[in-house]
Amino acid sequence: MTIQQPATVRGARTRTARTPTKPHGQWLVDGTEPLNANEQFKLDDNGLNVRERIEQVYAKGGFASIDPTDLHGRFRWWGLYTQRKPGIDGGRTAQLEPHELEDEYFMLRVRIDGGQLTTAQLRVIGEISTEFARDSADLTDRQNVQLHWVQVEDVPEIWRRLEAVGLSTTEACGDVPRVILGSPVAGIAADEIIDPTPQIQEIAERFIGDESLANLPRKYKTAITGHPSQDVVHEINDCAFVAVEHPELGIGYDLWVGGALSVVPRLGERLGVFVAPDRVAEVWHGVTKVFRDYGYRRLRNKARLKFLLADWGIERFREVLETEYLDAPLPDGPAAPKPTSIGDHVGVHPQKDGRFFVGAAPLVGRVSGSTLTALADLAEAHGSERIRTTPYQKLLVLDVPDDRVESLIAGLDEIGLSARPSLFRRGTIACTGIEYCKLAIVETKANAADAIRQLEERLGALEPEIGRPITLHVNGCPNSCARIQIADIGLKGQLVSIDGEQVPGYQMHLGGGLAGVDREDAGLGRTVRGLKVAADGIADYAERVIRRYLADREGGESFAQWAHRADEEALL
Repeated sequence: MTIQQPATVRGARTRTARTPTKPHGQWLVDGTEPLNANEQFKLDDNGLNVRERIEQVYAKGGFASIDPTDLHGRFRWWGLYTQRKPGIDGGRTAQLEPHELEDEYFMLRVRIDGGQLTTAQLRVIGEISTEFARDSADLTDRQNVQLHWVQVEDVPEIWRRLEAVGLSTTEACGDVPRVILGSPVAGIAADEIIDPTPQIQEIAERFIGDESLANLPRKYKTAITGHPSQDVVHEINDCAFVAVEHPELGIGYDLWVGGALSVVPRLGERLGVFVAPDRVAEVWHGVTKVFRDYGYRRLRNKARLKFLLADWGIERFREVLETEYLDAPLPDGPAAPKPTSIGDHVGVHPQKDGRFFVGAAPLVGRVSGSTLTALADLAEAHGSERIRTTPYQKLLVLDVPDDRVESLIAGLDEIGLSARPSLFRRGTIACTGIEYCKLAIVETKANAADAIRQLEERLGALEPEIGRPITLHVNGCPNSCARIQIADIGLKGQLVSIDGEQVPGYQMHLGGGLAGVDREDAGLGRTVRGLKVAADGIADYAERVIRRYLADREGGESFAQWAHRADEEALL
């Protein structure tokens, strides 16, 4: 079976452009002939079709029966990656082929659009973890839950249980529209501008699993928020909608496109348009089809939407979107105002109905199936049936009556979730790292958790002076799943030279961040030549640079502001 190709595009015009030395693989420019092996396997068979083979063939025949192209390609369309074989050190990551790095177990990613869960759904995830995934569970910075140690024989039963409660793994990975980030406080925050839940649901219901969008050039990430904290890291998504009030048209969304990090980071840009709530799905679909039809496919490392936007510019992108893909042009629109609060939602906050939501921090997103099940029980015991995940590896319990808040907080502490965490625990996230990831060079979760404990001991007494979380993002390789370039202190995993010996460690990125209460605009962190630390040196470096910041800062200067103006000597 071949995938559905794009139909003739309404309103398409012939364009004259400088002819490249090689085609980029843009479907509506160069045709749909595959230019690499990835494009070939996607053309040969839609990735969504592998589900039937998993259920009817591979789950019965076991790991050895899996076709290699399905295993290393199409399985991702259903949220499945092989995990790293234990015992392979980071120095061999680039030396071995993928099949030499992989184990016969899978990471399975549960898709949670908008981060919205019921306690019943959370309990099912927890039970699946304890029964089929050795009690493993990680909260991701895209509001999903990832399980490990999953065997292909168990996948059909896992799907059955998830889908029985309205969850899925559909297009959780692969060259498809990934999970839709949504404000974790959608529909409940007292200071919300608009509830984006209807827009998130419409996109998910209409387009996730749509075969016509299941062969994009690369991954495609979406974010939608209606909260003034701008809590969905919209500047690093391919397509994002941020609530704004138009002086004449009322409340709607500001559209951003082309953001992504990885090894070539690029912040998204405003298209300068106003999107009414009832046009969000149409506009999202249009932007997605622009990417599908014009995105670069020849080289995988140039296939994200950010590269097309960099070449086209905002004006051309808007022209193509409006004339070829939308029913009518979009009106010009204002930018959203500067965020008014921190968007991780940790702590106790009022809801619009008089109840409260409580945001809690695990250690760097690492939980367990047992913890998730206990959280579902705890929430229900306190009158709540709703949980939210966040883009900061945190969890929220909604709908808590005033007189049950303190009891809930005590219960959260007992299961390893802190609603009143230290600034260091609150501000630290970490990717999967070498424990499970085939791309990783360095351990992350354990190193980051150890650094938190050391910083709490060494700098805990200085928290009133520090005043705000200093974000610490730990990544096991250069690909920036933990968003290293937009952290106060970002750590990129690599081999580093310490006293002439190559050891696992990190390159430092300093002073990055997204728009927030202490900065007008997003900006990437700076690097300093030679500024690298060994894997066990995170706390030592962080303590040293934070103390220097406290000694040198001027007025209410944030860490990021100081890091960008400081001399290199101060950052070493």
